[in-house]
Amino acid sequence: MRGFVRRRPWLTLMWVAMVVLLGWGWQQRVALWAFPDIISAYTAKEYCSCRYVAHQPADYCLGYVKQYVPINGFIDDTEHKRVTASGMGRSNTAAWLGARQGCRLMP
Repeated sequence: MRGFVRRRPWLTLMWVAMVVLLGWGWQQRVALWAFPDIISAYTAKEYCSCRYVAHQPADYCLGYVKQYVPINGFIDDTEHKRVTASGMGRSNTAAWLGARQGCRLMP
C-alpha cells in the first residue's frame, strides 16, 4: 500500500477526498433530501407574503423571491390569493388566509 501512495499521490488524495465527501453526504442526507422542497416552498410563501400581506406590485415581488436556483413553474392566482411555485421536481402552494393570519403553506 505504501508503494501505491508514493507512486500515485494525487490519485490517493482524490480517493481520500471522495470517501470524506461521501461520509459527509451520508451524515447530511436528511438535510440534502429536504433541499429541493425548500426552493419552491420559500418562493411560494415569500411571494404570497410580499404580494398579499405587504401589498407590493407583482414585478417587485418576483424580484424579491428570485434565487440562484431557478424555478420551473409559477402561478399567481390573484382571484383566490394563492401562489404555486415548482422547482427541482417539487411543487408548493401558499395561500393568503386573512389580514391577521397572513400567508401559509398549504398541505
